[in-house]
Amino acid sequence: MDLAKPRVDIGLSTHNLEPMLAFWQGEAGVPFDHVLKIRRGQDQHRHDALGSVLKINHMADPLPDTAPSGYLELIIARPGLTAPLALTDPDGNRLSLVPPGHDGVGQIGIRLGVRDLSAHRRFYAQGLGLTEEPHAGGAAFRAGETLLILEERADAPSDAVFPGKGWRYITFQVFKVDEEHARVLAQGGREAMAPTTLGTTARISMVRDPDGNWIELSQRASIVGSLA
Repeated sequence: MDLAKPRVDIGLSTHNLEPMLAFWQGEAGVPFDHVLKIRRGQDQHRHDALGSVLKINHMADPLPDTAPSGYLELIIARPGLTAPLALTDPDGNRLSLVPPGHDGVGQIGIRLGVRDLSAHRRFYAQGLGLTEEPHAGGAAFRAGETLLILEERADAPSDAVFPGKGWRYITFQVFKVDEEHARVLAQGGREAMAPTTLGTTARISMVRDPDGNWIELSQRASIVGSLA
């Protein structure tokens, strides 16, 4: 995958906005950047996690009580720490602040539970074109500065859904969404949303991994300069 930004973004959904913002901006220490209005009833509160965007999607209507996705935990490298610090936000989403370099995380890491590690290794290597690194817990793939950590778990979802509370998707910023989307599908990835243009902001698509976890591919004009 030809990354336009050498970092991966991560998104969660909530209808519990004020406590969530207080946690992430205060206890977690992730700086607020701006609010992006996605659609009527959905505002995205964007935060800067060492160059990755933490997207807190606030939904005006109550979210369905669906099972969690396979995205288990956000890990953020924090200078000055001597040991990992495990935290949980008001919605139950897991966060670990770690010394830089801990478990291979120098920027952020995203921990993912999967049913079939072999299938996901093929998907991340061939479908997404990422480089695998040795990891004691299972497998890890480097996407620029971000480390994606895969662990085989019997309780991982078999068909993750998009609506619901908690971690729901990750985003890769790319130069050409249509090309990357076609490449993922050619390597066996599942299409969740065909490439579509959002005004003058971005051209995006959605694909799904072998467990159905959602992955956004984004060609953002502010990063690449053109949506053509």
